[in-house]
Amino acid sequence: MRRPKGIKTKKSVAKRFKITGTGKVLRARAGKRHLLAGKNPKRRRSLGRATLVDPTDVYRIKQSLPFSH
Repeated sequence: MRRPKGIKTKKSVAKRFKITGTGKVLRARAGKRHLLAGKNPKRRRSLGRATLVDPTDVYRIKQSLPFSH
């Protein structure tokens, strides 16, 4: 039996971004994968926290996540 056609969530985008309750888009910071010994603890802590996506990219990300907003 054939699947019904329709809009689908881009799973690669769903794994990278999160939509907040007010509609803002969060992303993880770059630079937390390796070479952490050379970064000071304050910088490592701030890299662990999520940050907002730039407003110019929000529209495209939300288009890829049709059921999140």
